[in-house]
Amino acid sequence: MTLLIILVALALLFLALCWGVYRITFYNPIPRKEDPYDIPKGRQYQETKEFALELIREFDALPYEQVYIRSVDGLRLSGHYYHVRDGAPLQIQMHGYHGTTLRDFSGGNRLAAAAGHNRLVIEERAHGNSDGHTICFGVLERLDCKAWAEYAAARFGPEVPIVLVGVSMGAATVLMASDLELPENVRCIVADCPFSEPRAIIRDVCRASVPLLRPLLPLMGPSARIFGHFDLDGASALRSVARTKLPILLIHGEDDRFVPCRMSREIAAACTGPVRLETFPGAGHGLSYLVDPERYGRVVTEFLAENGIE
Repeated sequence: MTLLIILVALALLFLALCWGVYRITFYNPIPRKEDPYDIPKGRQYQETKEFALELIREFDALPYEQVYIRSVDGLRLSGHYYHVRDGAPLQIQMHGYHGTTLRDFSGGNRLAAAAGHNRLVIEERAHGNSDGHTICFGVLERLDCKAWAEYAAARFGPEVPIVLVGVSMGAATVLMASDLELPENVRCIVADCPFSEPRAIIRDVCRASVPLLRPLLPLMGPSARIFGHFDLDGASALRSVARTKLPILLIHGEDDRFVPCRMSREIAAACTGPVRLETFPGAGHGLSYLVDPERYGRVVTEFLAENGIE
């Protein structure tokens, strides 16, 4: 009897710890509205704050169409469609962990608008107006990306070229989607500061910024499976890029203190198709455009032109 009580107590402790890990790492309460004008407090972000706010205000002033689809697991997913002209190339843009469409794609919006591209800017599951509570680090979001690409191909036609674009977790997501059965008019991918694998980025962030979670790292997988209903190792940018022939542009700030620049180098090394890696000296996480907009714009424009997207 004593042994049974001990086993039950240990099981309850295990579940409690897993629940705590899930709440800290994967859970996002709905509705939770991130303020796109709330610039992070770190020095790197403050140095580019005024430029960032200018871009966010510019993006926020644009009219858009609110659109919705259903995910494979039944969630209503939200997106903002920005129209420039009929038949123009379409960029599907996916933001980062706890990110917002306005903040994460303010620079990308200016570039895409200048190029005359239409944009479908996604509110990821468990973010903004999309359903869900669990952030899956790209594992299930990659299936959402595929669903959005299918929606776009059906709505705009198979002749309209589609570019998958992502920042941070969104960048990892579009890379994880690259080996899925995507519509044929998906031409290429632009991934800004992606992580290589979900477990790898969680491990790195815990070790660098959240040392109290380090002893609980072995519980990340069980907590995701038990309470988030997904397999943390179910997808990997490294595995996906090794199986796709889609051209990939990787962009990363060399002073990224959240997702280390080496992760983009690892992804580039794993690619079996066309890949171009551009790193930006002095740029922090997601700040490459803000640090050097002229070079960033030139790099993206050249890559898209190389793949027939003007």
